[in-house]
Amino acid sequence: DFIVNPYFARLVRNTLLISIYSLVFGFPAPVLLAIMLSEVTHAKFKRIVQTISYFPHFISTVVVCGMITQFCLSDGLFNQIATTLFGRQPTSFLQEPGLFRTIYVVSGIWQGVGWGSIIYLAAISQVDTSLYEAAVMDGANRFQRVILVTLQCIAPTLIVMFIMKIGHLMNISFEQTMMMFNDMVSPVADTLDYYAYRIGIQQGNYSIGTAVGLFKSVIGLVLVLTSNWVIKKSGNEGMF
Repeated sequence: DFIVNPYFARLVRNTLLISIYSLVFGFPAPVLLAIMLSEVTHAKFKRIVQTISYFPHFISTVVVCGMITQFCLSDGLFNQIATTLFGRQPTSFLQEPGLFRTIYVVSGIWQGVGWGSIIYLAAISQVDTSLYEAAVMDGANRFQRVILVTLQCIAPTLIVMFIMKIGHLMNISFEQTMMMFNDMVSPVADTLDYYAYRIGIQQGNYSIGTAVGLFKSVIGLVLVLTSNWVIKKSGNEGMF
């Protein structure tokens, strides 16, 4: 019944698009932040940046979505900036279907980039410093040292985290979707998790809600096994 539902294609498409955008732009963000922090030599400045970047993780998703809603109002902060700098007419950004996914992905990156960088900072801290010294003696500049030493040494961590991200490709933040959802953006914001909530909890159709959860779990399992197999076939060490 769920698969033949007329909303099925839209739900899967919206969920995949938001997840893929989050993967493409969100996965490299904590890696880049960790690499940049590892290159900072000023200890106090490094601690300040880390504290600022970690802080959004501890803010409730409800509070973050409330902030976004206020900022995106026609008289909110973003419209004031757009009007002052670019002379743009005020508009409610959260009611623009073309902007919903951008706002969703960017806000998610802002909230999680600092916390996500911790595991990569830990991996970078385990890199043998003699490798950097050898690279310097060979004439490698800073960018080349990052590419040839840092990224190569943390590759196992990157692979494991990437496989885990792939496994959650069908899962996106239900709380964030529910808080940012409105009728104007429903064609691009209606996702599997929110549909399961509407059908299973609000309408009491628990069997369909369970079917949605089972569908997501099966797809996630297939994605994890497939990505792990591809990575091992490419000569790298997979998750298992």
